[in-house]
Amino acid sequence: MNGVLLLNKPRGMTSHDCVMKVRRVLGTKKVGHTGTLDPDVDGVLPICIGSATKLVQFLTTETKEYIGEVTVGYSTTTEDASGEMVEQRPVTKVFSQAEIESTLRSMLGTSTQMPPLYSAVKVDGKKLYKYARAGIQVKRPKREVTTFELQLLGNIHQQNGLLKFKFRIHGSKGIFIRTIAVTIGEKLGYPAHMSNLTRIASGNFKLEDCVTFHEIEAGTFKLLTISEALANFPTVTVDNWVEKLVRNGVKLHDTQISPQIKDGKFLIKSKDETPLSIHEWNEERQGYVSIRGLW
Repeated sequence: MNGVLLLNKPRGMTSHDCVMKVRRVLGTKKVGHTGTLDPDVDGVLPICIGSATKLVQFLTTETKEYIGEVTVGYSTTTEDASGEMVEQRPVTKVFSQAEIESTLRSMLGTSTQMPPLYSAVKVDGKKLYKYARAGIQVKRPKREVTTFELQLLGNIHQQNGLLKFKFRIHGSKGIFIRTIAVTIGEKLGYPAHMSNLTRIASGNFKLEDCVTFHEIEAGTFKLLTISEALANFPTVTVDNWVEKLVRNGVKLHDTQISPQIKDGKFLIKSKDETPLSIHEWNEERQGYVSIRGLW
């Protein structure tokens, strides 16, 4: 069994839990997910099976989209609703829709983000949440992330000292939406946390195309082929002679690739449409080199 399974991950399970369950239900060991989703988050989780596990590194680089909810008025240890309260300050100011929208617009673009203490980011080979649980202080690595879209959804709810509203966000690889929620609160002048989150898209994979574990167990699901999973990659079809060079890992020259693609990775297929490899232009070697064979 080979292909990409688009799973609608349920809440209460880690991404690793989902991989283990897929292995058990489908009776196959070669399974890997393409990006960690926290246990409290549901939504799109592409899972690679069989030979499609070769795609994991390429699918994890995709942008992500979420629908989330921020609760302003108190912060937590985990930056989401599962953590213990850290700071509480009732929201006394009445915020208008225009003020909230202006705050969200101010967060667009590229910024530096520090991952939450309770996250799977590794420091010296160990995940941050393991340090946090052990009460060990470590320096968290900052990362550059980009927010492409951030918009208010629905009404603003303000009562009992809390301010709540939903938002839709489209961000780069590695962006922490929990931290986005905390930053929203900071910009409004209050502690905050992310109180709800659903991933609605990962690259070209949409929530409406995902299946549940119930459907998987019932056998009513379809795996995406490698070509379908890489549908957003530029594609070059080569003749039989170049196919042999690709399979042998030989550097390719300009005359062997048409159209020429010198910016980013692309998919090479054989004349019979078989995916062969992911290639990219290497300026130093002055040729096209294989990043990953797919046969």
